[in-house]
Amino acid sequence: MVFSMTAFARSELSTDQGNLAWELRSVNHRYLESALRLPDAFRDLEGPLRERLRKHIARGKVECTLRFNPATDAAPDLSLNQPLLDQLIEAAGRIGKQLDNPAPINPLELLAWPGVLGGEGRDQVDLKAQADQLFNQALEELKAHRAREGAELRELIESRLDSMAERVITLREMMPTLLAAHRQKLIDRFNEAKLELDSTRIEQELVILAQKIDVAEELDRIDTHINETRHVLDSKAAIGRRLDFLMQEFNREANTLGSKAIDARSTQAAVDLKVYIEQMREQVQNIE
Repeated sequence: MVFSMTAFARSELSTDQGNLAWELRSVNHRYLESALRLPDAFRDLEGPLRERLRKHIARGKVECTLRFNPATDAAPDLSLNQPLLDQLIEAAGRIGKQLDNPAPINPLELLAWPGVLGGEGRDQVDLKAQADQLFNQALEELKAHRAREGAELRELIESRLDSMAERVITLREMMPTLLAAHRQKLIDRFNEAKLELDSTRIEQELVILAQKIDVAEELDRIDTHINETRHVLDSKAAIGRRLDFLMQEFNREANTLGSKAIDARSTQAAVDLKVYIEQMREQVQNIE
C-alpha cells in the first residue's frame, strides 16, 4: 500500500482536569525523524510515544505537539516530598561548610528539584492515560490521511506508467520503419555523390547504423522497470526508496534512448519518456 509522507491530524478531548489536544504533522524526509513537544507534566510519555511512532511510520519528519489547558477549578493540591527535601537541605549544608561564603539556599530552587513537589495524585495519572489514548487517535488519523494521499499518488504514477508503456510500444513498432528510411537515405547519398553502389559496403554501413540506433535492450529494460514499479506499488512495506531507485534506472534508459535517436519522432518519444519519469520522480519524493 502506498503512503504519503505529507499529512496532518488533530485530536482533542475535554476532561474534568482541562482540555487536551494533539497535533501531528508529517512532511517529507529521507528517514524517520520524530519531534515531540510535551508539557513538563507529560514528559514521561515521550519515550513510549516515540517508540509507538517508530512501529507505525517508516519515513518522514513527524512533529507531535500536545497542548493542555487546565480547567480553572482543577488546580491540584500540592504537597512536598519531605524526605527528599530533607536530604537536599542536608547535602546543601554539608557543601556550605566547605565554602568560605556560601549563598543562602533558595527555596524556589529546591521546589524545582525533580520529585520535591508532589501531590499530583490519581487525577494526574488518569490525565496522562487520557493523553496517551488521545495520541493513538491522532496517530490513526494521521495514518489514514497518509493512506488517502498515497492512493492519489499511486493513481498519478500508474497513469504515467501507462503512458510510458504506450510510448515504448510505439517506438518499438517504429524502429523497422526508421531503419528502412535510413537505408534509403544512405543509398540516396551514394547516388548524389555519383559513387558506384557497392552492395557489400551498403550492407556494412547499414549494420553499423543498426547497431548504433538499436534500442531494443533499452526498451526491454524500460518494460521491466514498468512491471517492477507496479509490483513495488503493491508491496505492504515502505516503498519510497525502492521507487526512487527505479526512477533513476528509468532516467538512465531514457537518456540512452535520446542519445540513439535518429529522427524527430524517436527524439520526441525519448523526451516524452523523460517528462513522465520526472513527473513520477516528483511524486515519489512524497511516498513513505
